[in-house]
Amino acid sequence: MQHIVIIGATSAMAEHCARLWVQAAPVRLTLVGRDEARTRRVADDLRVRSPQSDVHVMTSDFVDAAAIQRTVSHIVNQAAVDVVLIAHGVLSGQGTCQDDLLACDAALQVNGVSPVLFAEAFAKPMVATNHGTIAIIGSVAGDRGRKTNYVYGAAKGLVSRYAQGMQHRLAQTNVKVVLIKPGPTDTPMTSDLKAKGQKMASVEVVAQDIVKGIASGKPVVYTPGIWQVIMLVVMHLPRFVFNKLNI
Repeated sequence: MQHIVIIGATSAMAEHCARLWVQAAPVRLTLVGRDEARTRRVADDLRVRSPQSDVHVMTSDFVDAAAIQRTVSHIVNQAAVDVVLIAHGVLSGQGTCQDDLLACDAALQVNGVSPVLFAEAFAKPMVATNHGTIAIIGSVAGDRGRKTNYVYGAAKGLVSRYAQGMQHRLAQTNVKVVLIKPGPTDTPMTSDLKAKGQKMASVEVVAQDIVKGIASGKPVVYTPGIWQVIMLVVMHLPRFVFNKLNI
């Protein structure tokens, strides 16, 4: 039975990925969240959908390196890991981060440093077994800094560069590193953007792309795929043109 670990299991993207995995075949799932009650609700739903699956729940401090190490050590000591999906994050308002240095620090920690620490903690035992996939959810926001979300984008840019380096490091092993870059997606995290009329991708479609990308071991997965073209254009816009855009 495949062992899949989800960090940030209460995120909408992660929950829909888990539903796809248990629908495909019984799996051992380890769900890691910050809120035990919410994580247990996700686990209970998955057990109903797949009684044959073996679903475990853990909580952890996501911004404490020692706690992250203890959590990962406990998981890998229980059973070898086939897939890790690191999915947690918060969409902190850019204005809030500019006005409040503590909020800025928290946004950088949870969106950038924390996913990197989880990935690093899993890499060592997975390299030792020479097996598995580490998938990290980044964002198209990490491709180029923009005035409307550059704190969030900077954290996701850190994740992108880190994943790129880890892919290089593990290229000669059987451990895959998959960086997932979703565009704006209809989840509770983006409810404010949706209320302002911003077009969102379906979380179901994004989850399907994530699960397929992890199965294929593709290094970078833009979802929906059109965002690869959009960001290619955005990244290559001359600065004098880019600076005139209200994005």
